[in-house]
Amino acid sequence: MSEKIVVCLEKGGARDMAEAFSRRTNTPIAEKPGEHLTVLFNSKGVSLTGYGLTYQGDFENMLHRVTNGRLQHEMLVRASKSEKPGRKAIDATAGMGEDGFLLAAQGYEVTLYEQNPVIAVLLKDALLRAKKHPVLKEIAARMKLAEGNSVELMPAHLDPVDVIYLDPMFPARQKSSLINKKLQLIQKLEPPCSQETDLFDAAISADPDKIIVKRPLKSEFLAGRKPSYTLSGKAIRYDCYTL
Repeated sequence: MSEKIVVCLEKGGARDMAEAFSRRTNTPIAEKPGEHLTVLFNSKGVSLTGYGLTYQGDFENMLHRVTNGRLQHEMLVRASKSEKPGRKAIDATAGMGEDGFLLAAQGYEVTLYEQNPVIAVLLKDALLRAKKHPVLKEIAARMKLAEGNSVELMPAHLDPVDVIYLDPMFPARQKSSLINKKLQLIQKLEPPCSQETDLFDAAISADPDKIIVKRPLKSEFLAGRKPSYTLSGKAIRYDCYTL
């Protein structure tokens, strides 16, 4: 990681999760938050704090996008639309899991790959809380986190997969209402370093029916490969590759 982090376990925090994270990142558990970035385990869950900011993943923020008939208006849902029973998807660049959540809300069993250990533990905590939420739990039950580099993990994925979703923009997002807390902190973590061609090749090797790639509206095609078709919005587009 590009910046040294501190791991802090407070009263009521999940000790098992904190100790596992400490081992994975080779970072000892401290008694109090550090001066800069701290991964904080306490009674409220897991959060990233530093520079006067605190960020915690929370799928409750997604409720308005998946209820009251709004789900079918999501571009990603339109791009991945399917009625196939038991359909499966991989979100190869999970980040904080918002797009994977939309796929799960659409009915997919979703495997989320995230290689940054800090983002992964924040996502894991958000999923654990979502699985206890009366409305979110049914969707969250279809989401499974796999920690590691998707370029290495996807070729070893043996189960049939219908859709692979790639969002190589993360974490350098365009303008967002979350930019203050979420991005100021997460951008201080080392971003994914996968080469775009490697990411695309790994997705192809998992033999999905379709690959969906999220891109800024005017950017080049991922790895220079022309999609089968594209869905475009105001700021982003979804390039769809049917295989």
